[in-house]
Amino acid sequence: MEFLIIILIIVAVIVIPNIKIVPQAKAYVIERVGSYFQTWENGLHLKIPFLDRVANQVTLKEIVKDFDPQPVITKDNVTMQIDTVVYFQITDPKLYTYGVENPINAIENLTATTLRNIIGELELDETLTSRDLINSKMRSILDEATDPWGIKVNRVEVKNILPPHDIQEAMEKQMRAERERRESILKAEGEKKSAILIAEGEKESAILRAEAKKEAQIKEAEGEAEALLKIKNAEAEGIKIIKAAAPDEKIITMKSLEALKEIADGQATKIIVPSNLQNIATLGTTIKEMLKDEK
Repeated sequence: MEFLIIILIIVAVIVIPNIKIVPQAKAYVIERVGSYFQTWENGLHLKIPFLDRVANQVTLKEIVKDFDPQPVITKDNVTMQIDTVVYFQITDPKLYTYGVENPINAIENLTATTLRNIIGELELDETLTSRDLINSKMRSILDEATDPWGIKVNRVEVKNILPPHDIQEAMEKQMRAERERRESILKAEGEKKSAILIAEGEKESAILRAEAKKEAQIKEAEGEAEALLKIKNAEAEGIKIIKAAAPDEKIITMKSLEALKEIADGQATKIIVPSNLQNIATLGTTIKEMLKDEK
Protein backbone atom coordinates (compact mmCIF):
# COMPACT_ATOMS: atom_id res chain seq x y z
CA MET A 1 0.00 0.00 0.00
CA GLU A 2 2.77 2.36 0.87
CA PHE A 3 4.53 1.46 -2.37
CA LEU A 4 1.42 2.36 -4.39
CA ILE A 5 1.15 5.69 -2.65
CA ILE A 6 4.79 6.41 -3.40
CA ILE A 7 4.24 5.58 -7.09
CA LEU A 8 1.19 7.83 -7.25
CA ILE A 9 3.13 10.66 -5.67
CA ILE A 10 5.98 10.21 -8.16
CA VAL A 11 3.55 10.14 -11.09
CA ALA A 12 1.80 13.26 -9.82
CA VAL A 13 5.09 15.07 -9.36
CA ILE A 14 6.26 14.11 -12.84
CA VAL A 15 3.04 14.27 -14.89
CA ILE A 16 1.22 17.28 -13.47
CA PRO A 17 4.02 19.80 -14.19
CA ASN A 18 4.17 18.52 -17.75
CA ILE A 19 0.52 19.33 -18.46
CA LYS A 20 0.54 22.68 -20.23
CA ILE A 21 -2.33 24.97 -21.14
CA VAL A 22 -1.48 27.48 -23.89
CA PRO A 23 -3.64 30.66 -23.55
CA GLN A 24 -5.23 32.57 -26.39
CA ALA A 25 -2.88 34.69 -28.57
CA LYS A 26 0.11 32.69 -27.36
CA ALA A 27 2.29 30.02 -28.94
CA TYR A 28 4.85 27.66 -27.36
CA VAL A 29 7.90 26.47 -29.26
CA ILE A 30 8.71 22.89 -28.13
CA GLU A 31 12.09 21.18 -28.41
CA ARG A 32 12.61 17.45 -28.08
CA VAL A 33 16.03 16.25 -27.16
CA GLY A 34 17.46 19.68 -28.02
CA SER A 35 15.89 19.97 -31.49
CA TYR A 36 12.79 21.83 -32.62
CA PHE A 37 9.82 19.51 -32.33
CA GLN A 38 6.60 21.50 -32.82
CA THR A 39 4.68 24.70 -32.05
CA TRP A 40 1.81 24.48 -29.62
CA GLU A 41 -1.19 26.75 -30.20
CA ASN A 42 -3.80 27.62 -27.58
CA GLY A 43 -5.30 24.63 -25.76
CA LEU A 44 -4.28 21.69 -23.51
CA HIS A 45 -0.96 19.94 -24.24
CA LEU A 46 1.21 17.28 -22.57
CA LYS A 47 4.97 17.14 -22.93
CA ILE A 48 7.15 14.16 -22.29
CA PRO A 49 9.20 14.62 -19.14
CA PHE A 50 12.98 14.90 -19.52
CA LEU A 51 12.65 14.83 -23.36
CA ASP A 52 10.51 17.85 -24.25
CA ARG A 53 10.98 21.41 -23.12
CA VAL A 54 9.34 24.78 -23.87
CA ALA A 55 12.03 26.66 -25.77
CA ASN A 56 10.08 29.91 -26.14
CA GLN A 57 6.70 31.42 -25.31
CA VAL A 58 5.67 33.78 -28.09
CA THR A 59 2.84 36.34 -28.10
CA LEU A 60 0.86 36.59 -31.34
CA LYS A 61 -0.53 40.05 -30.55
CA GLU A 62 0.66 43.16 -32.38
CA ILE A 63 3.65 44.63 -30.59
CA VAL A 64 4.39 48.36 -30.43
CA LYS A 65 7.97 49.49 -29.86
CA ASP A 66 8.90 53.14 -29.37
CA PHE A 67 12.61 53.45 -30.08
CA ASP A 68 14.80 56.22 -28.72
CA PRO A 69 15.67 59.22 -30.96
CA GLN A 70 18.45 58.53 -33.45
CA PRO A 71 20.88 61.15 -34.82
CA VAL A 72 20.57 61.39 -38.61
CA ILE A 73 22.14 63.69 -41.22
CA THR A 74 20.16 65.09 -44.12
CA LYS A 75 21.39 65.54 -47.68
CA ASP A 76 22.20 69.22 -46.96
CA ASN A 77 24.30 68.24 -43.89
CA VAL A 78 21.83 69.10 -41.15
CA THR A 79 21.97 66.83 -38.08
CA MET A 80 18.67 66.14 -36.36
CA GLN A 81 17.13 63.71 -33.91
CA ILE A 82 14.31 61.41 -35.08
CA ASP A 83 12.48 58.80 -33.04
CA THR A 84 10.26 56.14 -34.56
CA VAL A 85 7.46 53.80 -33.49
CA VAL A 86 7.30 50.33 -35.08
CA TYR A 87 4.16 48.16 -35.08
CA PHE A 88 4.93 44.53 -35.80
CA GLN A 89 3.50 41.05 -35.26
CA ILE A 90 5.05 37.59 -34.93
CA THR A 91 3.70 35.36 -37.69
CA ASP A 92 6.05 32.35 -37.32
CA PRO A 93 7.10 31.48 -33.74
CA LYS A 94 9.72 29.00 -34.99
CA LEU A 95 11.54 31.57 -37.15
CA TYR A 96 11.17 34.18 -34.42
CA THR A 97 12.82 31.79 -31.95
CA TYR A 98 15.64 30.54 -34.16
CA GLY A 99 15.97 33.25 -36.83
CA VAL A 100 17.91 35.91 -34.94
CA GLU A 101 19.34 36.48 -31.51
CA ASN A 102 17.36 39.12 -29.58
CA PRO A 103 14.85 40.04 -32.32
CA ILE A 104 13.70 43.31 -30.67
CA ASN A 105 17.25 44.65 -30.54
CA ALA A 106 17.73 43.55 -34.13
CA ILE A 107 14.60 45.47 -35.22
CA GLU A 108 15.78 48.58 -33.37
CA ASN A 109 19.19 48.56 -35.05
CA LEU A 110 17.64 47.83 -38.44
CA THR A 111 15.21 50.75 -37.96
CA ALA A 112 18.06 53.13 -37.11
CA THR A 113 20.18 52.21 -40.13
CA THR A 114 17.21 52.29 -42.49
CA LEU A 115 16.17 55.71 -41.19
CA ARG A 116 19.68 57.11 -41.72
CA ASN A 117 19.74 55.83 -45.29
CA ILE A 118 16.36 57.36 -46.15
CA ILE A 119 17.00 60.73 -44.48
CA GLY A 120 20.43 60.92 -46.11
CA GLU A 121 18.69 61.15 -49.50
CA LEU A 122 16.42 64.04 -48.42
CA GLU A 123 17.06 67.69 -47.66
CA LEU A 124 15.82 69.36 -44.49
CA ASP A 125 12.63 70.81 -45.99
CA GLU A 126 11.79 67.50 -47.67
CA THR A 127 12.35 65.65 -44.40
CA LEU A 128 9.92 67.91 -42.55
CA THR A 129 7.20 67.61 -45.21
CA SER A 130 7.62 63.98 -46.31
CA ARG A 131 6.65 61.95 -43.26
CA ASP A 132 4.30 59.72 -45.23
CA LEU A 133 7.04 58.95 -47.73
CA ILE A 134 9.52 58.14 -44.95
CA ASN A 135 6.98 55.94 -43.15
CA SER A 136 6.06 53.95 -46.26
CA LYS A 137 9.70 53.39 -47.29
CA MET A 138 10.71 52.26 -43.80
CA ARG A 139 7.76 49.90 -43.50
CA SER A 140 8.55 48.30 -46.86
CA ILE A 141 12.25 47.85 -46.09
CA LEU A 142 11.72 46.58 -42.53
CA ASP A 143 8.96 44.19 -43.54
CA GLU A 144 11.14 42.62 -46.19
CA ALA A 145 14.19 42.41 -43.91
CA THR A 146 12.29 40.80 -41.00
CA ASP A 147 10.59 38.07 -43.05
CA PRO A 148 13.36 35.52 -42.22
CA TRP A 149 12.74 36.24 -38.53
CA GLY A 150 9.03 35.36 -38.67
CA ILE A 151 8.06 39.02 -38.12
CA LYS A 152 5.65 41.14 -40.14
CA VAL A 153 6.02 44.91 -39.85
CA ASN A 154 2.54 46.42 -40.13
CA ARG A 155 3.32 50.09 -39.73
CA VAL A 156 6.19 52.49 -39.04
CA GLU A 157 5.61 56.05 -37.80
CA VAL A 158 8.08 58.88 -37.47
CA LYS A 159 7.13 60.25 -34.06
CA ASN A 160 9.27 63.38 -33.68
CA ILE A 161 11.71 65.26 -35.87
CA LEU A 162 13.91 67.59 -33.85
CA PRO A 163 16.17 69.94 -35.90
CA PRO A 164 19.02 71.88 -34.23
CA HIS A 165 18.04 74.84 -32.06
CA ASP A 166 19.29 77.53 -34.45
CA ILE A 167 17.36 75.99 -37.33
CA GLN A 168 14.25 75.83 -35.18
CA GLU A 169 14.58 79.56 -34.46
CA ALA A 170 15.06 80.33 -38.17
CA MET A 171 11.99 78.23 -39.02
CA GLU A 172 9.91 80.03 -36.39
CA LYS A 173 10.98 83.42 -37.79
CA GLN A 174 10.09 82.25 -41.30
CA MET A 175 6.69 81.03 -40.14
CA ARG A 176 6.08 84.32 -38.31
CA ALA A 177 6.99 86.31 -41.41
CA GLU A 178 4.74 84.14 -43.53
CA ARG A 179 1.82 84.66 -41.13
CA GLU A 180 2.38 88.44 -41.16
CA ARG A 181 2.52 88.41 -44.97
CA ARG A 182 -0.78 86.52 -45.17
CA GLU A 183 -2.31 88.90 -42.65
CA SER A 184 -1.23 91.91 -44.75
CA ILE A 185 -2.65 90.34 -47.90
CA LEU A 186 -5.97 89.59 -46.21
CA LYS A 187 -6.13 93.13 -44.80
CA ALA A 188 -5.38 94.67 -48.22
CA GLU A 189 -8.01 92.49 -49.88
CA GLY A 190 -10.54 93.49 -47.24
CA GLU A 191 -9.83 97.21 -47.76
CA LYS A 192 -10.06 96.76 -51.53
CA LYS A 193 -13.44 95.02 -51.28
CA SER A 194 -14.64 97.71 -48.87
CA ALA A 195 -13.60 100.51 -51.26
CA ILE A 196 -15.30 98.72 -54.17
CA LEU A 197 -18.52 98.33 -52.19
CA ILE A 198 -18.47 102.00 -51.17
CA ALA A 199 -17.87 103.11 -54.77
CA GLU A 200 -20.65 100.86 -56.03
CA GLY A 201 -22.97 102.22 -53.36
CA GLU A 202 -22.19 105.83 -54.32
CA LYS A 203 -22.69 104.97 -58.00
CA GLU A 204 -26.07 103.37 -57.34
CA SER A 205 -27.06 106.30 -55.12
CA ALA A 206 -26.15 108.82 -57.85
CA ILE A 207 -28.10 106.80 -60.42
CA LEU A 208 -31.13 106.68 -58.16
CA ARG A 209 -30.93 110.44 -57.49
CA ALA A 210 -30.69 111.14 -61.24
CA GLU A 211 -33.63 108.86 -61.98
CA ALA A 212 -35.67 110.50 -59.20
CA LYS A 213 -34.87 113.98 -60.56
CA LYS A 214 -35.78 112.85 -64.07
CA GLU A 215 -39.09 111.41 -62.85
CA ALA A 216 -39.82 114.66 -60.99
CA GLN A 217 -39.11 116.75 -64.07
CA ILE A 218 -41.30 114.48 -66.20
CA LYS A 219 -44.14 114.69 -63.68
CA GLU A 220 -43.77 118.47 -63.46
CA ALA A 221 -43.81 118.83 -67.26
CA GLU A 222 -46.82 116.56 -67.50
CA GLY A 223 -48.59 118.64 -64.84
CA GLU A 224 -47.84 121.90 -66.64
CA ALA A 225 -49.02 120.42 -69.95
CA GLU A 226 -52.19 119.15 -68.33
CA ALA A 227 -52.83 122.56 -66.70
CA LEU A 228 -52.22 124.37 -69.98
CA LEU A 229 -54.55 121.97 -71.76
CA LYS A 230 -57.25 122.57 -69.18
CA ILE A 231 -56.81 126.36 -69.56
CA LYS A 232 -57.14 126.12 -73.34
CA ASN A 233 -60.14 123.85 -72.99
CA ALA A 234 -61.72 126.38 -70.62
CA GLU A 235 -61.03 129.24 -73.02
CA ALA A 236 -62.51 127.27 -75.91
CA GLU A 237 -65.52 126.42 -73.77
CA GLY A 238 -65.91 130.13 -72.90
CA ILE A 239 -65.83 131.10 -76.55
CA LYS A 240 -68.48 128.49 -77.31
CA ILE A 241 -70.67 129.89 -74.54
CA ILE A 242 -70.24 133.43 -75.83
CA LYS A 243 -71.06 132.36 -79.35
CA ALA A 244 -74.10 130.48 -78.13
CA ALA A 245 -75.28 133.56 -76.23
CA ALA A 246 -75.15 135.76 -79.45
CA PRO A 247 -73.92 138.93 -77.65
CA ASP A 248 -74.84 142.35 -79.02
CA GLU A 249 -72.38 145.13 -79.77
CA LYS A 250 -72.67 146.74 -76.34
CA ILE A 251 -71.66 143.57 -74.53
CA ILE A 252 -68.80 143.04 -76.96
CA THR A 253 -67.67 146.62 -76.37
CA MET A 254 -67.83 146.06 -72.59
CA LYS A 255 -65.86 142.83 -72.86
CA SER A 256 -63.29 144.67 -74.96
CA LEU A 257 -62.86 147.21 -72.21
CA GLU A 258 -62.47 144.40 -69.68
CA ALA A 259 -59.85 142.86 -71.93
CA LEU A 260 -57.95 146.11 -72.02
CA LYS A 261 -58.13 146.22 -68.24
CA GLU A 262 -56.72 142.71 -67.99
CA ILE A 263 -53.91 143.67 -70.36
CA ALA A 264 -52.88 146.30 -67.86
CA ASP A 265 -52.82 143.42 -65.27
CA GLY A 266 -53.50 145.90 -62.54
CA GLN A 267 -49.94 147.20 -62.72
CA ALA A 268 -50.41 150.17 -65.11
CA THR A 269 -51.10 153.53 -63.48
CA LYS A 270 -53.02 154.76 -66.47
CA ILE A 271 -55.44 153.29 -68.99
CA ILE A 272 -55.61 155.12 -72.30
CA VAL A 273 -59.10 155.17 -73.72
CA PRO A 274 -59.46 156.20 -77.40
CA SER A 275 -60.98 159.63 -77.78
CA ASN A 276 -63.30 158.35 -80.37
CA LEU A 277 -65.51 155.75 -78.68
CA GLN A 278 -66.66 154.85 -82.15
CA ASN A 279 -63.32 153.10 -82.54
CA ILE A 280 -64.26 150.88 -79.61
CA ALA A 281 -67.59 150.11 -81.22
CA THR A 282 -65.79 149.36 -84.42
CA LEU A 283 -63.52 147.04 -82.42
CA GLY A 284 -66.53 145.35 -80.96
CA THR A 285 -68.07 144.92 -84.42
CA THR A 286 -64.85 143.37 -85.66
CA ILE A 287 -64.82 140.88 -82.80
CA LYS A 288 -68.44 140.05 -83.49
CA GLU A 289 -67.64 139.39 -87.14
CA MET A 290 -64.80 137.15 -86.08
CA LEU A 291 -67.20 135.18 -83.90
CA LYS A 292 -69.58 134.79 -86.85
CA ASP A 293 -66.76 133.57 -89.06
CA GLU A 294 -65.90 130.95 -86.48
CA LYS A 295 -69.44 129.59 -86.67
